[in-house]
Amino acid sequence: MKTLSFSILSTFLLAALACSANKSTLLLTGTAPTLVSDEFTFTEGPAVAPNGDVYFTDQPNDRIYRWSAESGTIDLYIEDTGRANGLYFDNKGNLLACADENFQLWQIDQNKEVNVLADGFDQKNFNGPNDLWVDKKGGIYFTDPYYQREYWTRQAPDMEQQRVYYRSPEGDIKVVADHFVRPNGIIGTKKGKTLYIADIGDKKTYRYDIQKDGNLSAPTLFADMGSDGMTIDENGNIYLTGNGVTIFNPEGEQIGQIPIPQKWTANVTFGGKERKTLFITAGPAVYTLKLNVAGIQ
Repeated sequence: MKTLSFSILSTFLLAALACSANKSTLLLTGTAPTLVSDEFTFTEGPAVAPNGDVYFTDQPNDRIYRWSAESGTIDLYIEDTGRANGLYFDNKGNLLACADENFQLWQIDQNKEVNVLADGFDQKNFNGPNDLWVDKKGGIYFTDPYYQREYWTRQAPDMEQQRVYYRSPEGDIKVVADHFVRPNGIIGTKKGKTLYIADIGDKKTYRYDIQKDGNLSAPTLFADMGSDGMTIDENGNIYLTGNGVTIFNPEGEQIGQIPIPQKWTANVTFGGKERKTLFITAGPAVYTLKLNVAGIQ
């Protein structure tokens, strides 16, 4: 995999993004994203492992790759991933995957053995699990939009609604939000009290209070912008994707924009040993960017 840097036109705002929480800068002045590789078809679902490595998918090629926090290199982790999209590590170090080939939620253990955690609701197939977040108890929130895939035989969804579900640590599944056009990106806060969900179909991102039983409060509009994937930093700033990476403070005010030279930025997470490397998946490419702020751990 080749590694190189690219220059950004000076008209784009990249440096000196102010963090409202502590007035420090998010980015080092003059820094720009570094292209790690552009040898994929469509990258998605970056998830950070406990050691800072980042795992991501090349969904059209049905593969999961691993970026090393130590060396900055990429290697193939696993093939035949169930057409994995969004990824996340559970509290025991297993890799979770939204495997939409057969509309399932997978757990991949350290031996690369697969356990299907969910494969439908109310005796109907899911639309296609897309993105997910794990709470402190081990419960899993996941979005279920409908995107017609060329590898499916079905040509229509089994259910009318495009929802967000919660899988409890005991394995029970329930609907926690169903007011969307097409839900997609999802992320929670460090203390596990707040959840953010993007409705990419309605170009909105919402905030919810998380209840003790896993249920969500009524939605509060956070930003008039949808998102494919998203992440959060230690100051509570939210990073939304699509046209590059757009950063909002906890009050929902835009405080920065990171341009990426690809048609679509699909997802983003914080990796590296100190979680200060923003790892960005964008079309055929993946990028990294060193920040002054860390992602939550």
